[in-house]
Amino acid sequence: MPDPHVYRAAANAAASPVPSPCISVCRMNAQTGLCEGCLRTIDEIVAWSTLPDDGKRAVWVEIEKRRTA
Repeated sequence: MPDPHVYRAAANAAASPVPSPCISVCRMNAQTGLCEGCLRTIDEIVAWSTLPDDGKRAVWVEIEKRRTA
């Protein structure tokens, strides 16, 4: 039987607000096109405040990929 705590944790994560990746080091790298602080593109930064939570989570996935690249 699946652990109910896993389902509860997943539900809570999906329901909680998605934090901004901004760390107040706002400097765009001309070579990569990414912010040196948060590793977002300018388009991701501009769109952040209007993105639904699923969109914000998708940006976080991309940030993690960029960190490990």
